[in-house]
Amino acid sequence: MQIAFLVAPEGVEQVELTDPWKAVLDAGGTPHLVSTAAGTIQAFDHLDKADTFEVDRTLDQARVADYDGLVLPGGVANPDALRADEGAVAFAKGFFDAGKPVAAICHAPWTLVEADVLRGRTLTSWPSLQTDIRNAGGTWVDEQVKVCTAGPNTLITSRRPDDLAAFCSTFIDEFGR
Repeated sequence: MQIAFLVAPEGVEQVELTDPWKAVLDAGGTPHLVSTAAGTIQAFDHLDKADTFEVDRTLDQARVADYDGLVLPGGVANPDALRADEGAVAFAKGFFDAGKPVAAICHAPWTLVEADVLRGRTLTSWPSLQTDIRNAGGTWVDEQVKVCTAGPNTLITSRRPDDLAAFCSTFIDEFGR
């Protein structure tokens, strides 16, 4: 199981990257950190700088065909930067077009709003995104984890860091199908 983790050069919520990353490793998979720029990314613990992580592949090196699934960690700045990057939006959309599973937590669905892949889908997120999701044609629900199969792929979403244990176990189960 090869899983892409798409993040911007800074702003990802560290625990929303590291816990799912560990879940992939624990399941025997191979995670790759994909970003819009080479080098390292700066993670955050809410608004405070946390650790840096080495980028495995930039968007121009990564291909949807190389991966079995996509994880989109949150943080406010991370998906905000990704949704403004055409390559990042196209990469995320490519998983929907290919029928491959996508897992997104917290603010991460902003990237999916921009990719125009939420019409007819039911998902959860950080509560402040519910209007954006509805305006993009999706149905927002306040649930710890939501699995939606009403589309070309499986979409697994979660609300916040407190939901990480359920999010990780659910997306690992779904990605392994």
